[in-house]
Amino acid sequence: MPHARLGPIAVHFPERLETNAFLQEQFPGWDISLIADKTGIEQRYIAAEGETASDLAVAACEKLFAEQDIDPQSIDFLLYCTQTPDYPLPTTGCLIQDRLGLPTHCGALDFNLGCSGFVYGLALAEGLIHSGVARRVLLVTSETYSKYIDPTDRSLRTIFGDAGAATLIDAAEQRSIWGFQFGTDGSGADTLMVADGGARAAEDALKPRHRKRWPSRLYMDGPSLINFTVESIPRLVEDILAGNGLTRDSIDLFLMHQATRKMLEQLQLRMQVDDQRLPIELADGGNTVSSTIPILIQRLRARNRISADSTNMLVGFGVGWSWAGCLWRDVFSDTDHQAG
Repeated sequence: MPHARLGPIAVHFPERLETNAFLQEQFPGWDISLIADKTGIEQRYIAAEGETASDLAVAACEKLFAEQDIDPQSIDFLLYCTQTPDYPLPTTGCLIQDRLGLPTHCGALDFNLGCSGFVYGLALAEGLIHSGVARRVLLVTSETYSKYIDPTDRSLRTIFGDAGAATLIDAAEQRSIWGFQFGTDGSGADTLMVADGGARAAEDALKPRHRKRWPSRLYMDGPSLINFTVESIPRLVEDILAGNGLTRDSIDLFLMHQATRKMLEQLQLRMQVDDQRLPIELADGGNTVSSTIPILIQRLRARNRISADSTNMLVGFGVGWSWAGCLWRDVFSDTDHQAG
């Protein structure tokens, strides 16, 4: 039976660049240098008014098709991960299918999973391909969290950026993605949330875990998220290793969701790995939610940091609480990397 191969990736950022220097100018009372030291973020891209996550998704897909000479008619299935859809319904993936000119026999599925979404998407693609349902899957992630953030919100505006990423998943004989493990703890739902806009009445809606300090629609309890991450993710890593007869030294790169520098440094400390093996790459784009891992892979590929014979681990975690991890060997050739 065929397996899924994680192929070329294309990334699209909005045109508007918001630097820390700009924020300092707008809000002289903010200690931007202290914030940047904790987050590791120096700038982020922000979607324009009227620009949606699907616009970023379509741009990333069109870039992928053009760079890799991919025929849109060759796509069997579209998997689209976002928490900022254009509408409650119809499914945004259907809109993207039409805009990209994908065939009408192509499946299209939205899933709302945030920071663990890319790894979940890989598992879905592997299942579709291994079962013979599809041979070429387009996995797309895009977010515009900025739409949920009030301009005066110091805690969130300095962290989240908007972006889209398109990843081609092809059928291949050689196993490239395996060892999936997942985790869910819905008791943490009240630590990162947007409680309005759905069918639940306001008086019955989920309430923030602690006092809401900012007027943003998006609420985040950073300390609780860090505690959840540093407890759950090292256990996930060990479970994946044990389930596949590996040790921590067997892993060349731990490619984690790029949340903040502080969170990733705590994981480095807890797991006793340095930034050469658990890289931090969010200074110039911020936390782009479901797109951080494909952005990270694309950048490391461009610098020839990922070799075909290396064994790597992909780990996503966050909103829900939801987390997921898998093992990955990059059987996509170095020549193809440079073409992408």
